[in-house]
Amino acid sequence: MHQIDLPSLGATKDLAVRIARCLRVGDIVALRGPLGAGKTTLARHIIQTLGWTDSEIPSPTFTLAQLYDLPNFTLWHFDLYRLDNPEDAFELGIEDAFATGVSLIEWPERFGDYLPVRRLDVRLSFKAKDDARHVELCGDPSWADRLEPLRNG
Repeated sequence: MHQIDLPSLGATKDLAVRIARCLRVGDIVALRGPLGAGKTTLARHIIQTLGWTDSEIPSPTFTLAQLYDLPNFTLWHFDLYRLDNPEDAFELGIEDAFATGVSLIEWPERFGDYLPVRRLDVRLSFKAKDDARHVELCGDPSWADRLEPLRNG
Protein backbone atom coordinates (compact mmCIF):
# COMPACT_ATOMS: atom_id res chain seq x y z
CA MET A 1 0.00 0.00 0.00
CA HIS A 2 1.19 3.50 -0.83
CA GLN A 3 0.12 6.53 1.19
CA ILE A 4 0.10 10.10 -0.07
CA ASP A 5 -0.86 13.37 1.57
CA LEU A 6 -2.80 15.74 -0.65
CA PRO A 7 -2.45 19.17 1.00
CA SER A 8 -4.45 21.02 -1.67
CA LEU A 9 -6.75 20.69 -4.64
CA GLY A 10 -3.68 21.12 -6.83
CA ALA A 11 -2.12 18.01 -5.28
CA THR A 12 -5.33 16.09 -5.98
CA LYS A 13 -5.19 17.22 -9.62
CA ASP A 14 -1.56 16.08 -9.83
CA LEU A 15 -2.53 12.64 -8.53
CA ALA A 16 -5.35 12.48 -11.09
CA VAL A 17 -2.85 13.19 -13.88
CA ARG A 18 -0.57 10.40 -12.66
CA ILE A 19 -3.45 7.92 -12.42
CA ALA A 20 -4.74 8.89 -15.88
CA ARG A 21 -1.32 8.25 -17.44
CA CYS A 22 -1.31 4.69 -16.04
CA LEU A 23 -4.76 3.57 -17.17
CA ARG A 24 -5.21 0.67 -19.59
CA VAL A 25 -8.25 -0.99 -21.10
CA GLY A 26 -9.72 -3.33 -18.51
CA ASP A 27 -8.62 -1.26 -15.51
CA ILE A 28 -10.98 -0.75 -12.61
CA VAL A 29 -10.35 2.08 -10.16
CA ALA A 30 -12.37 1.80 -6.96
CA LEU A 31 -12.77 5.26 -5.40
CA ARG A 32 -13.49 4.92 -1.68
CA GLY A 33 -14.08 7.41 1.11
CA PRO A 34 -16.76 9.30 2.99
CA LEU A 35 -19.09 11.88 1.47
CA GLY A 36 -17.15 14.95 0.43
CA ALA A 37 -13.73 13.28 0.52
CA GLY A 38 -13.05 14.08 -3.14
CA LYS A 39 -13.99 10.94 -5.08
CA THR A 40 -15.93 12.82 -7.77
CA THR A 41 -13.32 15.60 -7.93
CA LEU A 42 -10.56 13.06 -8.51
CA ALA A 43 -12.67 11.26 -11.16
CA ARG A 44 -13.40 14.54 -12.99
CA HIS A 45 -9.71 15.43 -13.14
CA ILE A 46 -8.83 11.97 -14.44
CA ILE A 47 -11.46 12.30 -17.18
CA GLN A 48 -10.24 15.80 -18.13
CA THR A 49 -6.63 14.62 -18.21
CA LEU A 50 -7.60 11.85 -20.60
CA GLY A 51 -8.89 14.45 -23.05
CA TRP A 52 -12.58 15.00 -22.36
CA THR A 53 -13.43 18.55 -23.43
CA ASP A 54 -16.85 18.11 -25.04
CA SER A 55 -18.99 19.13 -22.07
CA GLU A 56 -19.26 19.38 -18.33
CA ILE A 57 -18.46 16.24 -16.34
CA PRO A 58 -21.50 15.65 -14.14
CA SER A 59 -21.51 13.48 -11.07
CA PRO A 60 -23.24 10.18 -11.91
CA THR A 61 -25.06 10.21 -8.55
CA PHE A 62 -28.49 10.17 -10.18
CA THR A 63 -27.72 8.52 -13.53
CA LEU A 64 -25.47 5.93 -11.79
CA ALA A 65 -23.20 5.80 -14.86
CA GLN A 66 -21.65 8.25 -17.33
CA LEU A 67 -19.72 7.17 -20.43
CA TYR A 68 -16.90 9.10 -22.05
CA ASP A 69 -15.60 8.10 -25.46
CA LEU A 70 -11.97 9.10 -25.18
CA PRO A 71 -9.18 8.79 -27.75
CA ASN A 72 -7.78 5.49 -26.39
CA PHE A 73 -10.81 3.86 -24.75
CA THR A 74 -14.26 4.40 -23.33
CA LEU A 75 -14.23 5.44 -19.71
CA TRP A 76 -17.19 4.50 -17.53
CA HIS A 77 -17.75 6.60 -14.40
CA PHE A 78 -20.05 4.80 -11.96
CA ASP A 79 -21.53 6.09 -8.72
CA LEU A 80 -23.12 3.15 -6.93
CA TYR A 81 -24.22 5.08 -3.82
CA ARG A 82 -27.92 4.77 -4.69
CA LEU A 83 -27.70 1.12 -5.76
CA ASP A 84 -30.30 -0.95 -3.91
CA ASN A 85 -28.82 -4.36 -4.71
CA PRO A 86 -25.37 -5.27 -6.04
CA GLU A 87 -27.01 -7.14 -8.92
CA ASP A 88 -28.56 -3.89 -10.17
CA ALA A 89 -25.13 -2.79 -11.42
CA PHE A 90 -25.34 -5.39 -14.18
CA GLU A 91 -28.25 -3.43 -15.69
CA LEU A 92 -25.87 -0.47 -16.02
CA GLY A 93 -23.56 -2.40 -18.34
CA ILE A 94 -20.83 -2.78 -15.76
CA GLU A 95 -19.65 -6.08 -17.25
CA ASP A 96 -19.15 -4.40 -20.64
CA ALA A 97 -17.24 -1.61 -18.93
CA PHE A 98 -14.92 -4.09 -17.24
CA ALA A 99 -14.28 -5.96 -20.50
CA THR A 100 -13.90 -3.13 -23.00
CA GLY A 101 -13.08 0.11 -21.20
CA VAL A 102 -11.78 1.71 -18.06
CA SER A 103 -14.03 1.96 -15.00
CA LEU A 104 -13.97 4.56 -12.24
CA ILE A 105 -16.31 3.40 -9.49
CA GLU A 106 -17.45 5.56 -6.61
CA TRP A 107 -18.91 3.64 -3.66
CA PRO A 108 -17.56 0.30 -4.96
CA GLU A 109 -18.52 -1.45 -1.73
CA ARG A 110 -22.14 -1.27 -2.95
CA PHE A 111 -21.18 -3.79 -5.66
CA GLY A 112 -20.42 -6.31 -2.91
CA ASP A 113 -18.70 -9.55 -3.80
CA TYR A 114 -19.09 -8.78 -7.51
CA LEU A 115 -16.31 -6.19 -7.39
CA PRO A 116 -13.37 -7.75 -9.27
CA VAL A 117 -10.17 -8.43 -7.36
CA ARG A 118 -8.17 -7.03 -10.28
CA ARG A 119 -8.36 -3.30 -9.49
CA LEU A 120 -6.73 -0.24 -7.99
CA ASP A 121 -8.25 0.89 -4.68
CA VAL A 122 -7.99 4.62 -4.00
CA ARG A 123 -9.12 5.42 -0.45
CA LEU A 124 -9.55 9.14 0.26
CA SER A 125 -9.89 10.57 3.74
CA PHE A 126 -9.93 13.99 5.37
CA LYS A 127 -6.93 15.62 7.02
CA ALA A 128 -7.14 18.32 9.69
CA LYS A 129 -6.74 21.20 7.21
CA ASP A 130 -9.83 22.18 5.15
CA ASP A 131 -8.71 21.18 1.66
CA ALA A 132 -6.19 18.55 2.72
CA ARG A 133 -6.80 14.89 2.03
CA HIS A 134 -4.94 11.67 2.58
CA VAL A 135 -5.01 8.86 0.03
CA GLU A 136 -4.09 5.21 0.24
CA LEU A 137 -3.38 3.36 -3.00
CA CYS A 138 -3.52 -0.41 -3.12
CA GLY A 139 -3.54 -2.45 -6.30
CA ASP A 140 -3.59 -6.06 -7.36
CA PRO A 141 -0.47 -7.50 -9.10
CA SER A 142 -1.42 -5.85 -12.43
CA TRP A 143 -0.72 -2.51 -10.71
CA ALA A 144 2.64 -3.52 -9.18
CA ASP A 145 4.74 -1.66 -11.75
CA ARG A 146 2.37 1.31 -11.87
CA LEU A 147 1.97 2.12 -8.15
CA GLU A 148 5.40 3.65 -7.56
CA PRO A 149 4.99 6.36 -10.24
CA LEU A 150 1.60 7.21 -8.70
CA ARG A 151 3.22 7.82 -5.35
CA ASN A 152 6.31 9.64 -6.53
CA GLY A 153 4.95 11.60 -9.46
